[in-house]
Amino acid sequence: MSKRGLRMAEADDVVTLLGDTCAGDTVDVMDKKTGACVGQIVARDSAPVYHKLALHDIARGNQVRKYGEIIGIATADIPRGAYVHVHNIESAKTRNHD
Repeated sequence: MSKRGLRMAEADDVVTLLGDTCAGDTVDVMDKKTGACVGQIVARDSAPVYHKLALHDIARGNQVRKYGEIIGIATADIPRGAYVHVHNIESAKTRNHD
């Protein structure tokens, strides 16, 4: 059975998980605006409910978007389906307050 994740905005780089997810699980990506399934990803890592997985490869140094807004900068290459959290992104808010 597939897990589900929510893409908050079309420009997002991440999906927010709607349940705990294990590495290897297939995640149906649901669009928040339409409710439609817009694709699937395979989780590379386990991640808890309401945390994020990468919708596509994100290169180190690139901006990471959620809600259509920049939430951080990738501090490492993040492959599609990988857990996106403090170990591989730096908060945009923290970065702006150096």
